Amino acid sequence: MLDRRSFLSSSFASSLFVPAQAASARVAWRGNLWAQLESLPAHLPDRSLYDSNEDAYWHELRKQFLIPADEVYLNNGTVGSSPAPVLRAVFEGYETSEKMNQADPEDYPIWGYASWNEFRDPLAAFVGCHRDEIAILRNATEANSYIANGIDLKAGDEVLMTDQEHPGGEHPWDLRAKRYGIVVKKVALPKPVKNPAQVLALFSDAITPRTRVLFFSHITTYSGVVLPAKELCALARSKGIISAVDGAHVPGMMRLNVHDIGCDLYSSSPHKWLQAPKGSGFLYVRDEMIDRLWNTIATEGWDDVKLRAERFQRIGSSNVPALWGLRASIQLANDIGMERIERRQRQLCDYILEAMIKRGAESWTSPDPFLRCAIATVNVPPIVRMDLENWMWKEKKIRIRGGEPHKLRLSTPYYLSRQDIDRFLDAFDEYKKSKA
Repeated sequence: MLDRRSFLSSSFASSLFVPAQAASARVAWRGNLWAQLESLPAHLPDRSLYDSNEDAYWHELRKQFLIPADEVYLNNGTVGSSPAPVLRAVFEGYETSEKMNQADPEDYPIWGYASWNEFRDPLAAFVGCHRDEIAILRNATEANSYIANGIDLKAGDEVLMTDQEHPGGEHPWDLRAKRYGIVVKKVALPKPVKNPAQVLALFSDAITPRTRVLFFSHITTYSGVVLPAKELCALARSKGIISAVDGAHVPGMMRLNVHDIGCDLYSSSPHKWLQAPKGSGFLYVRDEMIDRLWNTIATEGWDDVKLRAERFQRIGSSNVPALWGLRASIQLANDIGMERIERRQRQLCDYILEAMIKRGAESWTSPDPFLRCAIATVNVPPIVRMDLENWMWKEKKIRIRGGEPHKLRLSTPYYLSRQDIDRFLDAFDEYKKSKA
């Protein structure tokens, strides 16, 4: 276990500090960094507390985060805050890696040429697949680019997606369309989506004899709707179409089993809801698809079929301590329990959504509880989203996000309290009244 003394003497800590002429500032900053992390609880709250006082349990978990007590953070949809167990693991990873004393003199702290099964195994178990079907990458955008570049397609072949895709999901296909002549078609999702049958009908009607790939977000970044992924993948399979799912928001928000979903490919960014280190991602490739997907980055092992999905994570030197943090984030979610996390996040989402609807907001969040989880999206004209966002942060220390001109996308991670949400609601009322 990394303690304060060993951390402060480590090469990682030293690399973070400024030159000698700023020594006094350096010492103050160094003490503050470790003091903050040391001040956080060394252990998670006992699981029995959840049964006796659920609010107290989540209140104690809130103490694992460096987010200041006076700040309300409602934007896990963009990026999560890594809690203490994850940060400690990253620091331990740096300490272990940077000593350069690996047992094998040919072993170095890079991830681009190794299987890293000690990290892939817990990740594969967490998302419901086999080790050889998963590659650890840096984010969903990178994984989506592997997918768009790796599937054999000819000019005129069609890729069908929704109109609510993230740029990191949509634009890899746009690049391929511009360069090689494939066709990108979009299904316009209602705001809100009412039920799964509505989504299935829209996709089914849009499929043509030229459709080769069905690409969609499991949870869309635009509205947070949880699309019926299993049913959409079954639809694709029934027509001989490849199914590729952008699951950037799913790990850490909801329980996930990619085998159960039945998709051919799945990408994700665990630095959102799983609160893994920034730059943590993965690509799942169903075993039957591995030999059909070309590499995008080519280095040693790129065409070695025995490596299975590992060959997609061979990207050259990268950040090994982030893998330590990713593993710790999985362990944390398992220790808390994904069932508990998902239930809590749904409850908070329902709470904030109902309160915003009472305030006259137009809900773009599905009325079907199975098609929503921890993102509530509302339209609040005539309030200008960016003006509200800036005011909320500068005046109230509340961080939100949305879209132009009037959309608010409100994320509800498990460590929020209802009091935090009430603070946002009171601030919203104050701002709205000031603009009346």
